Order: sequence, then C-alpha cells, then structure tokens
Amino acid sequence: MDLGIEGNTALCTAASSGLGLASATALASEGADVAICGRTAAHLEAAEQQIQDAGEGNVLAVEADITDRDHVEAFVEEAADELGGIDHVVTSAGGPPSGPFGSMDDTDWYDAYDLLVMSAVWTLRESRPYLEDSDAGTAVAITSRSVQEVIDDLVLSNSVRRAVIGLVKTLSREFAPGVRVNAVLPGAHETSRIENLIDAAVERGEFENYEAGYEDWAADVPLDRIGEPDELGDVVAFLSSERASYVTGTALPVDGGSTRS
Repeated sequence: MDLGIEGNTALCTAASSGLGLASATALASEGADVAICGRTAAHLEAAEQQIQDAGEGNVLAVEADITDRDHVEAFVEEAADELGGIDHVVTSAGGPPSGPFGSMDDTDWYDAYDLLVMSAVWTLRESRPYLEDSDAGTAVAITSRSVQEVIDDLVLSNSVRRAVIGLVKTLSREFAPGVRVNAVLPGAHETSRIENLIDAAVERGEFENYEAGYEDWAADVPLDRIGEPDELGDVVAFLSSERASYVTGTALPVDGGSTRS
C-alpha cells in the first residue's frame, strides 16, 4: 500500500532508539525525509544509519534533550531549515522511572511532567506553523496503554501520560481542519524500555530473572507475545499518511489486545 508520503518531511523526537526510532524508520521506508533527535551521540549515529538504510530520503540527526525547551525549539527550527519545512511530527519520549507512589518525590513528578508532557507541548507549539503551511500536516503522539488502564508500579506513567491524551484531543480540534492530531497507545514492545523495567523488577525481587519477567509481560496478551517495535512504527506511518485522512483525535491502542477497558 502506497501511503502517499514520499517526499514529505517528518520530525520525530527522542527517536535514537525504541519506538521513536521504529516510527522514524517506518516513515523513511515510505520515502519521507526524516529528522530525529536524541541525547546520546553514539545512539544517534546508529539510528541515523538505520533510517538511511530504510529509505532514500534525507536524514537529519540532532543531539538534543527534549526536557530542555531551548533544545526542542532549536531542533524544530534546524529540521525545518535543513529539510524545507515539516509535514509530520511524531512526539516520543523515554519512560519515567518505575516504582509505586510511595517511592516518588516531588522531583520525580516534575521531571516526568517535563519529559512526557512539556516535551510534546514545546514540539507541537514550535512545529505548528510548519504543519499548518503543509498540505499534509499531521502529528502523532506516542504515549502508552497505561493512559487507559493503569500498570502496576508505573505510577508516573499512569498519571502523567494522561495529560498528553487531553492535549491530543484538544489540538485535534484546534488544529483542524488542516492538521490531524492522533495518539498511539503501545503496549509492551521489545525495546530497551521494557528491558529496563524488567531489570528493575528483578532488582526489587519481583522476578527470579529476566526471562521470568519477560514471560510475565507477555502472559496477559491475547496474541501471546510482546510486540515488535516496527509493528508500532507502521501504525504511526499509517496515521501520518493520506490513507488515514479521516482519522483525527483518536487514541489507538497497539497492544496485542492486552487492554481490557
């Protein structure tokens, strides 16, 4: 299926690894020019090569911290200048620390808000003029299935990510009709984030080893497995494309059916 985004420009935050990288790769494979940012130079270099291998478009990799407004604004402006505008935005962020309510202090809460909410606010605020100038403007926020159904020991993600859904729903109306805004709600996918969560649970004594933790994550998934990152990336590319031209304001679970609500 031709998604009709060849030659478009996509900006993806925190896309040097994980689901952000999978989304950037999927967009590149459809012929889009792609700009990504991340905090670690080595990860950015590897991600840039992966994206270049996926398509024939231009790739811009910028070292930036999405919890710093100045970094985000500079990234957006550099992407627009270097690639000739912005047609699609994908907001992504690494997950905040895991743990129960009692283990989190004020700093944890404020840091999680900057990471998950303000990074999206700054990105979309700075990108808005470019999206509105585009004939194909879209934004997709990568959040988590935890916005629909809480996950044990993820109090920060469960609580703070819900603000992103409110933002997406609001902007789908404010940016309409020229720009579509959606969210995806990934369940467990085989990324470093899941590995870190399982390792943390092992350290807390909840699982005997990594394999036991992995099996626990997959146990309640009707498809009987954890997702592959590119499966989420393909959904993001679809929502960014003209094939999804009548889809806006939605929050789409991509979780193998694990969400019960």
